[in-house]
Formats: sequence, C-alpha cells, structure tokens
Amino acid sequence: MGEFEDGEMDHITTDAQDQKCALVRECTAPEGLGGKDNLPSLNAVLKNPICKLYRFPTSDNKWMRIREQMAETTLSFHVPKELINLHIKEDMRRNQELKDLGELAPHWDNMRKSVIAHCDQMLSMYQDTLAELGKHTGSSFKSSCSKGEKTLEFIPINLHLQRMHVHSPRLKDALYDVITVGAPAAHFQGFKNGGLRKLLSKFEAERRNTGYQCIYYSPENTAKAKEVLSNINHLQPLISSHADLLLNSASQHSPDSLKNSLKMLSEKTELFVHAFKDQLVRSALLALYTARPGCVLKKPAVPRSSAEESDDLKHQDRPSQIKRQDSIPHHSEYDEEEWDRVWANVGKSLNCVIAMVDRLLEKDNSSKTKEGESDPSAADCKVLHAGGDWYEQLYPLVITLKDCMGEVVTRAKQSMAFVLLQELACGLPQCLMLTLRRDIVFSQALAGLVCGFIIKLHTSLHDQGFLQQLHTVGLLVQYEGLLSTYSEEAGMLEDMAVGISDLQKVMFKVIEAKSEDFLPIITGRREHYVIEVQLPAKMFELLPQEIKEGKLLRMYPVLFNVGINEQQTLAERFGDTTLQENINQENLELLKEYYNLFTEKMPPDCLPHFQEQNDLKGLLENLHQNIQAKRRKNVEIMWLAATICRKLNGVRFTCCKSAKDRTSMSVTLEQCSILRDEHQLHKDFFIRALDCMRREGCRIENVLKNVKCRKYAFNMIQLMAFPKYYRPPEGTYGKADT
Repeated sequence: MGEFEDGEMDHITTDAQDQKCALVRECTAPEGLGGKDNLPSLNAVLKNPICKLYRFPTSDNKWMRIREQMAETTLSFHVPKELINLHIKEDMRRNQELKDLGELAPHWDNMRKSVIAHCDQMLSMYQDTLAELGKHTGSSFKSSCSKGEKTLEFIPINLHLQRMHVHSPRLKDALYDVITVGAPAAHFQGFKNGGLRKLLSKFEAERRNTGYQCIYYSPENTAKAKEVLSNINHLQPLISSHADLLLNSASQHSPDSLKNSLKMLSEKTELFVHAFKDQLVRSALLALYTARPGCVLKKPAVPRSSAEESDDLKHQDRPSQIKRQDSIPHHSEYDEEEWDRVWANVGKSLNCVIAMVDRLLEKDNSSKTKEGESDPSAADCKVLHAGGDWYEQLYPLVITLKDCMGEVVTRAKQSMAFVLLQELACGLPQCLMLTLRRDIVFSQALAGLVCGFIIKLHTSLHDQGFLQQLHTVGLLVQYEGLLSTYSEEAGMLEDMAVGISDLQKVMFKVIEAKSEDFLPIITGRREHYVIEVQLPAKMFELLPQEIKEGKLLRMYPVLFNVGINEQQTLAERFGDTTLQENINQENLELLKEYYNLFTEKMPPDCLPHFQEQNDLKGLLENLHQNIQAKRRKNVEIMWLAATICRKLNGVRFTCCKSAKDRTSMSVTLEQCSILRDEHQLHKDFFIRALDCMRREGCRIENVLKNVKCRKYAFNMIQLMAFPKYYRPPEGTYGKADT
C-alpha cells in the first residue's frame, strides 16, 4: 500500500486480511492544526489533538498523503460561561427595571411581585449553574454520556474540529474542515411535549388568549421594548461622557477639541432621540398611566390588534366593545402630547448647545469683535454671553441637555419595563422556562459557531477573496443534521432548528489582541450578540481595512436534515416527516438568498470557485429538486448542501444526537468522497479508504473518548436501515453506551 519515511510515525497498523485497511500511522506532534504562524492563537481554542496519516493511490497510480486531525476546544466551556454571565446581568437589570416602575394599582402591583419572585428564582438557577461550571476542570469537551446532566446543559455535546489535509502529487494541497457537535438541544429538560419549534408556537397562541389579566403585546413589540431599553443603557452613559468631554474642551479653550466633542455628542444624541421614534413608547406610556393607583377610566378600553394600531391613533376617542384585553387601554384625560414635548426637549437642548458652540467659535475667529455683540441664534437659548469663559457659557446648556435626557430615560424605561411585565405575566411560569430552554440550546449552538468562525478565519487569512466576501456579504454556516423525525429526536430537531436560526442575531468583530489571552469576548443581550475575536498584531495586519476598523460581520446559518437510522424508517412508514420537509424547504430559501446576495455584491472573478457560475446554479437547482422529491432517506440533499457550502467558502457542521456514531459515518464518507471527486482517489480504493478511516481513524478515537470503548453504537438490525455508505466495517460496531 505504500511506504513511509523513518521517524514520521510512532507505529503502523495494517489489516492482514486482504489488506482491507490501508496503512495508517499516528503522529505524536500534529503541528498542522493551524500552521506554524498562527498556532499560538489557535492553541487558545484547540486542545488535545489526535492525528492519523494515510497514503492512498490515485487514479494515475501516484500516491496522495492525507493527514486527518481531530481536536476538542476550550470554547465548549468558555462560550457558555460568558453567555450565562451576560444572561445574569441582563436579568438583574430587568428585575431592577420592574422594581423601578413606581407605584402601581393593586392588580398590577401583585402581578409585578409575582413576576419578580419567579425571575429571582430563575436568576438564582443561572447563578448556580455558572458557579458549577466554574468548578469544572479536566477535559474541555462534554461527552455523549453527559448530555442529560443538569449542570452541563449549557455545554455543547462532543464538540470537535475534524480536519483533513490532502497532499496530492499533481494538485495543490487542500484543507477541509468540519465541526462535529451533538445537535443543540435541551436534553435535561426533555422532549415529552416536543422541542422549541412546537413549544414556542403553542405558547404564543395561548398567550393571545390570556383574558383580562394582562395586556397582550406581540413578540415584535416585546423585542422592540428590549431593544429600546438596550439603546437607553448603551447611549445614555455615552452621551453623558461626550457632554463632559465637551465641557472639558471648553475649559481648555481648545477650538478643535470643542468641534470634535460636539460632533460626537450630536451623533450620539441623534441616535438617542431616534430610538424613541416609535409608537410603542407612546402607547406603553398610556398603558402605564392607566395602571397607576387612582386612575379611573372614564371611557371603555379600546381593544386594538396590531393591524388596527395605526388606524386607532387617528380615532382615539372612538369607544368600542371589549372583546379581549390584547392591546393598550385608552384614557381620555391622558395628555399624549406631554411625551412629545419631553422627547422634543432633548433635540431643542442639543440645538442650543450647538448654537452656543458655533457662537463661541465664531467669536474666537473674530477676536477683535466686541465681547457683548449678540447673536439671534444664541439668543433663543436665553443665555448671557457676557465674558469670554467658554465653560461658564456652555455649562448650563449641557446641564439642561442632561436633565431633559434624564426625563426621557425615566419615562421610556418605565414604559418599556411595563411592556416586559406584560410579556412575563401573560405566561408565567412557561415564559421563563421557554427562555431557559432557548438559552440552553442557543448556548450550545453559539459555542460551535464561535469555534467554526475562529478556525475559518485562521485558515483563510491569506485568502483576500474570502476576506472581502466576509465583510461584504457575510459568512455562510451550513449545518448537516442526521436526526430522525420520530419520538424524542423530533423534539431534538425542533430545538436544533430554533437554536441555529437564533444564530442570525450574532455578529462577529475582529480586534487586535492586547495580551496573550486570545479567547473571544462576548457582549450584548438575548436579541443581539457581538463576538469579538482576538488576533495577534502580526495576523491582524493581514486583514482588510474594513475588518480592522471594526465592521460587524454577519452570519447566515442554514440547516438541512435527513434522518438515516431505523427510527427514520418508522417515521417515514408510520409517522410524519413534515418537520424535516419544512425545515429543508425553509433553509433552501435562506441558502438561495445568500447566493443571490453573493452574486449581487461580489465580482464574478473574485473567487476561483465562481469562474463557472452555472456549476453552482446547477447544484442549487439540483438541491431544490431533491428537497421537492420527498424521497426516503435522501442523503443526496446533504451531499449537495455540503458541496454548495464549500464552494461558497462556508463553515461546515455535522450533527446527530451526540456527534459520535452517525456523525462519524457522515464525516468519513464526506472525506473519502472529496478524495475521490477532488483528488483522484483510485476508484478501487474508495471503500478501502472509507473502511480504513472508520476502523483506524480519528472518529473511532472520538468514540473511545466518549464511551471508553472502540465500538460504534450500532447493531446489525439497525444498520440494515442505514443507507449503504453509512454502514461501518465489520468488527467496529456493537453494544456500547450512548
């Protein structure tokens, strides 16, 4: 089968029977994980690598060399801990905002007390989980046997990098990465009532019919309320800081510094004012007014659906019969213009500051002009301009701006907190339990995504086409699911579909590392996260200017699932495969959107893959036809989706329940298919190579890591239901704990 140079291996293993297994060797120093240039930064995220080397014949009787590698990642624990810490801070802020709502009528006050009690209980659970994870030592991966452990429920299952490096005699060396991980799912919570996809839909339908206990706000409105609160918490301290810098520049009598400070103050204040240009704030203030003690409604409440909302604003005095309290009550004596005045005062105060700065700079430029000369624009602000002290003349205007802003913040925070109170009160305790489940699933999905992004960035630092694509279009992230749509795995698939979809709210930012700590930094809240990936200065300099300047990089996650085991046979014959069909169809549309965006924004010749556009169009059409065909165990869907992902420079994921058995069959098949289709593996050696990788390669080592046994957890009857190329060689499967 070939020869190896002395000193390149620890040992060689062969199968003496018919030479079924190609020569394999294990290497003790798998230096190729990130290349010598960027190994220090990759060492921060990749641990305990395993390496196997093969030599297979090509169709022209040459030899290709293959280095197969697998490594676990410290991100399995780092990302969930960072995320839980953010959840704790976010929930503590929310609880405080509920307490700061002020005095409420007895009904609403009792509701608030109940909500806060439940929220405090959940907050304590998050804190306990974080404390337990802080005690964890040892391996940086969660084994398949631990997927039901409560203390580890935020941790992804069996997360690993699977890499194949190919050196062909006549072709350029190539690198192929797949991230393997157990399907993101809440195993400890269980699947008796389904997964997130079903549970969220059911919960939303029930919440619409909560009767008169609380006010119904749509998911879009509650998301908007969270966004407004986030903007307040972000912008208010920034504006205050820029206002102080403006006064500092005035005290130093520095014209350039004054201009720059004013520019920053103006930009942030305009963003602040824009954040409240929403009908939701006004309507929520009205609802909060009616919830105050002693508020007596003189006219009946006007029920409003989201479709009627804009029309109701034009006819606010029109009475209507109460059908259900799913919208904002109306009070005839409430002065709606008061909010407009408070809100507008921020802009007016800023204009006064701008006018004063303009006047001061004008007087500085014409210093010979008389000190007491008046200016109509500054006169509107009613400030004495006698004397030449810039600080004294700006100080009262800045204080007025801060006061006006404080009044807006107080009212807006209370109104948005009232919206969140309704969201929580309408669904206790299910609302919090669903939030917990979604956090768990998202945590597992995010850990894998961060791992995939960092590895892709490291391997593509010298690929200018990819880097341009990254900041111009974004990154395609393709998940291959092998879950069945039968029994518990259907619930896992529902969890997984929501978790992967939620990754759309994640943005990445690449920053220059200021220390030897290269672990990513996570900021944000449940509706929007930013992952800051740190690179050493030498590597950071290789990036395009747009990325170096901090441009946020978008993610485009897609999921295609095809069940392949005996449970899928039951689902196809006696159950329902609609879930899988719907997921594949929905994600096909997302994949098409990404492709269209790519062809629109990127030049046709920027990447070698796109010298033949028709090839990719044909693959997309073929994928569309296979999804529409609804054939049983149509693994062609997964092969096509994986090929499209690679051609679009995406990140590949492969998932089953625990990323151990079915995942191993899939990634080894993918590796051998690539060797055959892209690197001219001799056709007579395809099955030998496949069996060799499954028998002696990294994936059987993965099984050993998880269950302390070198056996895939299949039996003969199960394998009869598997597609032909997803069956392991004899002697490699049998009874094993899963």
